[in-house]
Amino acid sequence: MPVELTPSASPTAGEPFLRATPPRSSAWIAMYHSVASVADPADDPYRITVSPDRLAEQLRWLRHQGLRGVSMRHLLDACARGEERGLVGLTFDDGYRDFVDHALPLLRHYDCTATLFVLPGRLDGDNAWDPLGPRKPLLGADGIRQAAASGVEVASHGLTHVDLTTADEETLHREVSGSRAALTGLTGTEVRGFCYPYGRVDERVITAVRCAGYQYACAIAPGPLAGPYALPRVHIGQSDSAARLRLKVWTNRLRHRVLDRSAVTG
Repeated sequence: MPVELTPSASPTAGEPFLRATPPRSSAWIAMYHSVASVADPADDPYRITVSPDRLAEQLRWLRHQGLRGVSMRHLLDACARGEERGLVGLTFDDGYRDFVDHALPLLRHYDCTATLFVLPGRLDGDNAWDPLGPRKPLLGADGIRQAAASGVEVASHGLTHVDLTTADEETLHREVSGSRAALTGLTGTEVRGFCYPYGRVDERVITAVRCAGYQYACAIAPGPLAGPYALPRVHIGQSDSAARLRLKVWTNRLRHRVLDRSAVTG
């Protein structure tokens, strides 16, 4: 097992975002995108779509394991108290319109909550950043408010879904700080979380997110970066049956892609 450096709970510019020991928590974070029927795998080249039936099967599996899916806000607060046992973070990227139509009723049925990462610069737009595959409509202001009113944590995915690691300083500020201000105005509540478009992140982007006032940020597989602004997640797709889901969770724990309580509690 490699020895790594211990992170600061609130890193400053220039500090290493590296972790020193294996996470002391077994809590993990699931990453979803769209929830809709998939007639042909060729229509889902990025593997971002899970059918409602498959999502129901996955949520049912969680509950049978004695686990409950919750928002990142809920999970991190519980982790800070040492009470994360039995909880799994559920996140949905991009803010697709089908979240309200298909995911939200299933979350309610299985007594789960989630975090929805949305793009306030693309309200009622579509996933134009994906060059392949079909266009998928995104939520507008009313849909986002509906999700928030249902107990879903609404958080930022930037304004327009650009790779922040290649963005200039003006674009980075607009995408990070501008999206938080827009969502705060839209929902009337504090926006605590951020999710890096494409999962791409570096120390410069982490610093911008922290300075914008966010309390945490989700990546995918952030490599040596760690801490509350580089939380790893487990991609969940249509092919993830109960058996595959069990294996995927186990292998990601071996890779330390679980929530590091020390980074949350300091």
